[in-house]
Amino acid sequence: MSASGGTRAIVAALGANLAIAASKFAAFAFSGSSSMLAEGVHSLADSGNQFLLLVGGKKAQREATPQHPFGYGRERYIYAFLVSIVLFSVGGMFAVYEGYEKIKHPHEIEHWYWPVGVLVFAIIAEGFSFRTAIKESNPLRGNLSWKEFVRRAKAPELPVVLLEDFGALVGLVLALGGVGLALLTGDGVWDGIGTLCIGILLILIALVLAAETKSLLLGEAAGIEAVHKIEAAIVDGHTVTGIIHMRTLHLGPEELLIAAKIAVQHDDTAAEVASAINAAESRIREAVPIARVIYLEPDIYSETEAAKGADREATPGGPAQQPAPGH
Repeated sequence: MSASGGTRAIVAALGANLAIAASKFAAFAFSGSSSMLAEGVHSLADSGNQFLLLVGGKKAQREATPQHPFGYGRERYIYAFLVSIVLFSVGGMFAVYEGYEKIKHPHEIEHWYWPVGVLVFAIIAEGFSFRTAIKESNPLRGNLSWKEFVRRAKAPELPVVLLEDFGALVGLVLALGGVGLALLTGDGVWDGIGTLCIGILLILIALVLAAETKSLLLGEAAGIEAVHKIEAAIVDGHTVTGIIHMRTLHLGPEELLIAAKIAVQHDDTAAEVASAINAAESRIREAVPIARVIYLEPDIYSETEAAKGADREATPGGPAQQPAPGH
């Protein structure tokens, strides 16, 4: 659902941004408004960003290979991170530079009806794109707030499009305000101030996107709800009596790796344990369909070892340590 919904939102945003970029550059050519130039570059950068997201989604669908045995699901995270870099550099920094130059060397806006008309058209088009992104995000968002959705979403496309469209709408309002004040006062500095505000806004959004996609690239665990479902699915109360410890990792937005050490009875036969593991894997996949790779290691539960607590040094990234026997 997230993949198809994300694609629809990306295509809607791409179409809107291409049309808006063309109109903004035309308005800049006739009016000389730096806000229009900055907004045109912003829309062009957004169009390139949506293209990058589509490329990432396509590359992520490649089959696993011996060199990449867990597949290419994280390609989507890599391209989303590239989007944040493009938005920061091409969008934000360019707008800041143009705003500075306009404030330093202001000039009067010519043919005011061009930038005003284009900005109104752009607000309508971006509003349509933003509405599509919201509509596609709502089924996945559930009861989460928008802030929580952006922070917790494992599929990067929808949060990226949402933030881009939100930034674009706010930027258009800022551009309209800058152009309007420049026309009312006859002082082109206001156009530069509007452009500068657009640049700062884009940089802030790019930093948020970079932080979120960096977390996904490093590897995030399954959400709390999914973890609870997995834990409930593993334990059957007969052969599998508990979970000693468990790790989950998103290999991609719709691919989850699960590794767990499970407690079994000391007198269970190998056949009984193998059968219980196979049954547990089936229950996990039924409860959490995106669970693609599952490793379950049986062990004998020891209250003495459990009382010592979790061995933090044995987690990935910590110093190597020999595992304690029989825990």
